[in-house]
Amino acid sequence: MDWIKILEGSGHKISEVQYNGKDGDCIIWEEPSISEQHGRMKFTLQDEPTDFDDQDIAVAIVRSLEDYEAEEDKKLKKLVDNESQLEEDEQLAKALQESLNMEPPPRRESNRICARCNLEIGHERHLRRMGAVWHPECFRCHACGLRIFDLEFSVSGNRPYHESCYKDQNHPRCNVCKNFIPSNAAGETEYRAHPFWMQAYCPSHEHDGTPRCCSCERTEVRDISIRYLSLDDGRKLCLECLGSAIMDTLECQPLYLEIQEFYEGLNMKVEQQIPLLLVERQALNEAMEGEKSGHHLLPETRGLCLSEEQTVSTISRRPRISTGYRIINMMTEPCRLVRRCEVTAILILYGLPRLLTGTILAHEMMHAWLKLKGYRNLSQDVEEGICQVLAYMWLESQIHSSSGNNVSSASTSSSSSSTSEKGARSQFEKKLGEFFKDQIETDSSPAYGDGFRAGNQAVQKYGLKSTLDHIRLTGSFPY
Repeated sequence: MDWIKILEGSGHKISEVQYNGKDGDCIIWEEPSISEQHGRMKFTLQDEPTDFDDQDIAVAIVRSLEDYEAEEDKKLKKLVDNESQLEEDEQLAKALQESLNMEPPPRRESNRICARCNLEIGHERHLRRMGAVWHPECFRCHACGLRIFDLEFSVSGNRPYHESCYKDQNHPRCNVCKNFIPSNAAGETEYRAHPFWMQAYCPSHEHDGTPRCCSCERTEVRDISIRYLSLDDGRKLCLECLGSAIMDTLECQPLYLEIQEFYEGLNMKVEQQIPLLLVERQALNEAMEGEKSGHHLLPETRGLCLSEEQTVSTISRRPRISTGYRIINMMTEPCRLVRRCEVTAILILYGLPRLLTGTILAHEMMHAWLKLKGYRNLSQDVEEGICQVLAYMWLESQIHSSSGNNVSSASTSSSSSSTSEKGARSQFEKKLGEFFKDQIETDSSPAYGDGFRAGNQAVQKYGLKSTLDHIRLTGSFPY
């Protein structure tokens, strides 16, 4: 068996063909050439076959070689195509590899980190609000905690709010009617506010009959569970002030003795026994009209030091409070005041808290002391000013004294009151005392305000005794 080597094309590829012929037969192949048009090999037979069978074999071999050549062409084309595709794949893979190896662009944390939960947002849905990025479910109202879906919202303290929630928290509400305080014609929010209690309310409540406490000056809140007590002289009293209110003459006597002791401690004992009466507003006004001398400069008189003989109607028994928050069963009796000295009596308006009653009483007692000690013809600012100084000193002693904080009218407290209720009332009494101090300090009237400040400055600088001596000699405060 012999092997025939066939060189294909330019000789870069060798094909071997097995030939089973007779001995002595020889087939000579011309060097094959590839047709430019068909790419096929051409073969030329040199010697004629010895017989017909050999010729058939040769033809068969040629055809077999042609088929083989065609098959090899297909394989070559497929190989070239595969190599081309492989080269493209390699280039693509190389490009992908290079892109993966590249440094990522610096990311902006503020654009990708949720401003609420501080978690990365990535490619998720997000909201851009307030210069930051949020998960939609994280953009919530700081007041109610619910999501904000509206395009319009409010911002306060760098926190988002529903517009309605922001208005609830920031637009002033009336402390009386609990409604939003309306804007005026200029679109501005105008309201009234108490300078001490900071109780803001609609301007309309100053003239619409809304009750105001005659003691602390707070306006009644429109709540059926918190009503002010109506006194029979038209005044209103809040329930907190009612807790320590002194309602009749007998009930005020312990406080009167306490203030007498306060004066004794200042070496200013009042030797004469001066009657003290609690009266209604009408009786106080009538007594003031019957007084020939004295300084009565306050818009409403709540205390009076009498020098004339008069008959005054005084409250002899504490009134009761009806279910409609009104005073009932008040008992009064006339009292004939006889002049035995320069002072005939001290009158105090009933129904005021203990600290306010004591402050008024300390003021009027100083008037009595000046009269009894021969201080004559003092100017209004000096006499009212030094009386306010003594009232202020007593009030301060009560605020800073633990016993003063705990004193309250036993008759106004129910036996079923709990310890916490008494403690809360004591705390209010202390706050009430600070309010009465503030009233004295900030009074704008020439006599009671400017007079107090000048007198208090003199006492602070020279002492009470030296100041009183200077007033006796000069009729004025020392400077």
